[in-house]
Amino acid sequence: MITRETLKHLPTGVASPSYDLKDIKPGILHFGVGNFFRAHEAYYVDKALALPGQQGWGIIGVGLTSGDRSKKKAEDFKQQDCLFSLTETAPSGESKRTVIGALRDYLLAPEKQEAVLEYLADPAIKIVSMTITEGGYNIDEHSGEFALDNEAVQRDLANPETPSTIFGYVVEGLRRRRDAGNRAFTIMSCDNLRHNGNVARKAFLGYARARDPELASWIEANATFPNAMVDRITPTVSADIAARLNKESGLDDLLPLVAEDFTQWVIEDEFADGRPALEKVGVQMVDDVTDYEFMKIRMLNASHIFLAFSGLLLGYDHIDESINDPDLRKLVETYLDTDVIPTLKAAPGEDLEKYKESVISRFSNPAMADQNLRIGSDGASKVQVFWTATIQNLLKDKRELDRVAYGLAAYLEMLRGKNEKGGTFEPIEPTFTDDTWKIARSDDYEAGFALPAFDGWRKLDHAALDEKVTELRKVIREKGVKAALSI
Repeated sequence: MITRETLKHLPTGVASPSYDLKDIKPGILHFGVGNFFRAHEAYYVDKALALPGQQGWGIIGVGLTSGDRSKKKAEDFKQQDCLFSLTETAPSGESKRTVIGALRDYLLAPEKQEAVLEYLADPAIKIVSMTITEGGYNIDEHSGEFALDNEAVQRDLANPETPSTIFGYVVEGLRRRRDAGNRAFTIMSCDNLRHNGNVARKAFLGYARARDPELASWIEANATFPNAMVDRITPTVSADIAARLNKESGLDDLLPLVAEDFTQWVIEDEFADGRPALEKVGVQMVDDVTDYEFMKIRMLNASHIFLAFSGLLLGYDHIDESINDPDLRKLVETYLDTDVIPTLKAAPGEDLEKYKESVISRFSNPAMADQNLRIGSDGASKVQVFWTATIQNLLKDKRELDRVAYGLAAYLEMLRGKNEKGGTFEPIEPTFTDDTWKIARSDDYEAGFALPAFDGWRKLDHAALDEKVTELRKVIREKGVKAALSI
């Protein structure tokens, strides 16, 4: 295992933290310690901790779920002193390996409730960050407001000092800080959402208003919610991949991690009580993240789910297999060239054509072995976030709908969980109820239009789009994906 002691004897080619772990104090608390957080925020903070005067920005990790897997993860972090290895691999196959030391403690909230609340109340914690997935903010898909009828939220509102949700924890922590006369912290979303800070603001203030309007007013006046654009492909690490990573590194890591060599983080510089010197370690601190968000979401993320939905139907396991299919590559390139780039404003310092080439190259990286099923999960949320702006533009301008119609047809057919090779898979839609699944798996080709993925353009004239989607669903089911792509 990797521990403070074994850091002294790492294998050749594995870099250790370039700072003394005993000097690091917590300044950030993070909910949702998944692979992306470890390869992204923790990676950048690790680099910042090596700078003079930055030792007060260590991270406390918090898991919100119970169960055997959650307990095992917590145990692994504890056994390894919260250390883990990151392998960064370029499309060329060249790799770099580093032990990350930014995470200094890990708490499983269901077992350490008061300890989590004590950290949140501690004025040393100046930033509370989170990766809780696109659908984790409990925003009602119809009203666009925080959903107060959620059972877990209702329990927290009835017992606000003993919370279980992230909303309950954060607001109770802020309540304790206010009552103690301490400053509010920054609430920083690191999820792949457009204007994720605004979404977080709506969620946490929505909960706070339902709990205590005066507390909500204090939070609104004193906490900040910076928007951020995050980007790094970080695939799931199976037992086989973990074994391979350890064999290649010479480590015995319980929590090895692999990511591409590309990484980007753009943050609006709006922090309530200070921040690490992130601008010195490659983070872009800006006044407005909007153009960066649109570029990434409408180009990279939108193409990613195109490949995932199509790849699952064709029986491909990984994204690199999908992009290396000439027909799918042509689909993505034409979609970007014809449907996206003409209506997209380049972010400052960015070239859209070069960004497109970077996207294609990154998808082609076989070392990522990024699963189509992972990328295609939570499609209901991802279609709304990644495709809506492009579809709205095409509908308003009465432009060609072939590629977006194909994408929507592929998404709906993917929900049936069958590929062209006769295999099956289990689509992941965390927000679907039994009734939603009945709609998704109906034999009626048009039933799927009632799904939340289609909400973003209901107010526009979408009859032609619906007709094309229905036509392409029939072609996919009767003749296959390639036949649909040729129409």
